[in-house]
Order: sequence, then structure tokens, then C-alpha cells
Amino acid sequence: MRSSKKLPVLALVVAAAGLSLTACNPGTTNASGTVSASGSVADQGSSSGGGSSASGSNSGGTSGGSGSSASGSGSGSGSASGGMCKTANLTLSAYHGISGEGQEIVSLKNSGSSTCTMHGFPGVDLSNGSDTTISADRSNSDVPTVKLAPGEKTEFVLNYPFNNSGGTGFTFTTLIVTPPNETHSKTVATSINVPVDNPDAPSNGGITVNAVGAGK
Repeated sequence: MRSSKKLPVLALVVAAAGLSLTACNPGTTNASGTVSASGSVADQGSSSGGGSSASGSNSGGTSGGSGSSASGSGSGSGSASGGMCKTANLTLSAYHGISGEGQEIVSLKNSGSSTCTMHGFPGVDLSNGSDTTISADRSNSDVPTVKLAPGEKTEFVLNYPFNNSGGTGFTFTTLIVTPPNETHSKTVATSINVPVDNPDAPSNGGITVNAVGAGK
């Protein structure tokens, strides 16, 4: 594999052919997400992005922008009432948070027919759509438990270094999201521009993801 763009600060990892991850199950706190983003995404089958995973709930970012989303159908059976939310029964969309803060808000809507729960961190990979993919690290956010009735939504926040360098930076155009406790992923169209010259950033450029429902 090749990486056509070399980022001094982002130790970019070329995506493996089959990305897969599952979520962990930390402590519990009940919550319910009811935010207002919508859209559909493409199911990635039985493998997913290389980010961390687990789950939680809340109504994440407060300011909206518009994020595009792809559409597609997922495989797998519906969630039993109160069971873990399945990728196939979630509709995802993304939009920018507060301008200049470097936040992408990802909304997850229960499009199934039964109530389900999420608890933990999602797995999130960022791709430029061709040859460069990196995985977001977990933040130190709280990890609530989210219960979603059919039609209800929750969110998680992806934090990244905002590009205010004046340079063109590097743009990621796709998020590969694996919900907590799942191995199937869906892709969401986005536009995340990060600086390429930030010597103090960690290996993935300081990109972190909060638990589902944890807010900022």
C-alpha cells in the first residue's frame, strides 16, 4: 500500500483491507439521546474501522452545520427490546460543531422497530477516500448508557486539531464508524481539515473520539 500524502505530524496508517473492531463495556449511567441530525450511510459488512469502541448516550454538539451522508442498507437482525443497538438498525449522519473548535458531531438514530441501548466508545477511522486512513483514539470522557426507542437519536463527538495555520492542511472525506459492541461499520461523508505541521501532536494528530452520549 502507499500513502500519497505524508503528514509530519499525523503518523498516517494505511488502512488494512478488512478493518474490524468491537466495543468494550465500561460502567453504566442511564441516559437518552434526542438530538436532531439525520441521514443515511453505507454498511461496511462484517469488518470495520480500527478505532476504539464501547458505548454511551447524550445529545452531543449544540451547533449544527451540514454534513453529507451516504446511504445503504445493513445486514443482520433487528435488536431485541433493550438489547444492544445493531449497526443495521442505526442511521448515521455527521455535521460540524462550533466553528473553529475542531469538532465533528456524529448522530446515531435508532431506525429499527425495537428499543435498544448503546454503551461505550465507537470505533472511528478517518479516510481521505483513497490511500490514507487513521484511527481516532479514545478520549477520557464519561461513558453513559443510552437507551433509544425507535426513532430516537444520540450523538458522539470527534475532536480534531482545527486547521488555522493558513495552509491547505489535509482533508479527510470519510468517517468509518463502528457502533459500540458491534463489528459491522457504516461510512459517513464528511470534510475534516487538519494541519500538517503540528510538532506537539500525538501520532494520530490529536484526533480523539468521545463515548456515545458523552457530549463534548
